Amino acid sequence: MSVGPVVRDEATAAFFDGTAAGQFLLRHCQAGHFSEPAATQCTTCGATELTWQPATGLARLVSWTVSYGKAADGEPPPRTLLVIGELDEGPWWWSQLADVDPAAAGRLTVGARLRIEFRRAAAEHEAVPVFVLTARA
Repeated sequence: MSVGPVVRDEATAAFFDGTAAGQFLLRHCQAGHFSEPAATQCTTCGATELTWQPATGLARLVSWTVSYGKAADGEPPPRTLLVIGELDEGPWWWSQLADVDPAAAGRLTVGARLRIEFRRAAAEHEAVPVFVLTARA
């Protein structure tokens, strides 16, 4: 599975600084709520003063699907296993499930434990968070 290259901009710079350091950062308000990285206000209480806080990177599987790419040169289309994980801090994150053959998607179960890892399309690209299955249920 390959991770597509992404390019940072002003809005994503702090997030990608975190991924480069091996941290998955979430937005956090003074009341203690966590929101997804793109949040400009707390998704629980509406506070607009948010800081970046590292998440544990652990989650539970909520849903999944297999995405089919475009076939090329008579080859079968590439497949990517896409999942939604509910982070232990609360927000949901959508990403690829790495190191699992998409043909095995039927063996996944809601609630399976996930962990965020970081992958790059190439050395010059940003580290992108992807999920992997953990051994812990």
